[in-house]
Amino acid sequence: MRKTANIPAGTQARHSPKRPRSPSSKIHPIIVYPFRQPGDYSDLQALYQLVKRLDADKARYARPITVLDRKTHYSMCGDKAFDDFRSHTLAHYSDVLDVWAVDTCQMWYAGLGAAFEKGGPHDVYWVIPGDFNYGTAVGQEVLGRLHDLPEIILELDQDLCIGEIATDHNNSKQLIDTYGTFALLYNWFPVQAQEIRQFTERPRSEFFAIRHDFLGEALRQRWYPYEQTVVMLLQAVFGQKSISRFFVGNISDLPEGRESLASAMQQVERTERVLKAVWSERHQAEPDWIERYRLLETRSEQVRRTALTILQNLLG
Repeated sequence: MRKTANIPAGTQARHSPKRPRSPSSKIHPIIVYPFRQPGDYSDLQALYQLVKRLDADKARYARPITVLDRKTHYSMCGDKAFDDFRSHTLAHYSDVLDVWAVDTCQMWYAGLGAAFEKGGPHDVYWVIPGDFNYGTAVGQEVLGRLHDLPEIILELDQDLCIGEIATDHNNSKQLIDTYGTFALLYNWFPVQAQEIRQFTERPRSEFFAIRHDFLGEALRQRWYPYEQTVVMLLQAVFGQKSISRFFVGNISDLPEGRESLASAMQQVERTERVLKAVWSERHQAEPDWIERYRLLETRSEQVRRTALTILQNLLG
């Protein structure tokens, strides 16, 4: 596949010391199969046409990995369409990794860890979520250039590249990130939040690629079952890593086009729990950490309550 960089105008990237690109560099695609099996296979069939092409290009790509949760497997046990799709598509064009996972981020952990153990020091690891509307005309267009996302890591010498889906200001994902994710980030990590926002408006994106060395660092630290993209962005800023973004396009994983209020509330609450844990881990060795934590927690509760009120007004 030919490299056709697709980076939005104004995108910023922080550069670490230049590393030579190795001709032996490989990209490891990791496909995260949907937790809930869709009734229509058109989106998955379109996605696995891309996976088929990746699997055929053995000079550039490692064997793709499909991460499949066992709950999904057992919920479809005995379904002929699922069994056929698993046997003739998933297993044919990728190695199927069966896992028991709490959430999508744990599936990332399993897939990235398995790929990392097979990879080399110059490799790149590319996470592809399986539950987007790839079968649409826009989805097909996205699949035609999605390979640019991991190639940015190699071409621009980056450690982490975040894929951004297109949204308008009323999109539920945009609302959650504006009033929930970033508002909470500014409370717990104000300096790092400002830097993260220079690079991406989607700090919880499911589309990303990561370089071998940085992935090794991330895997050896505590991994969270929720909002792991936010954690990796914080780790990248803490470690002065190179960050960039890639414009994915106007695709969606929301069947009705928007989150429910209950789902939005859960996402905000999860983000707050994760940020509390990350902050505590970094500061609990300091003598005054508990007093600072309590102050930030009080402010965080106010931020969360405000976010939930706004989301109720807009999504309720």
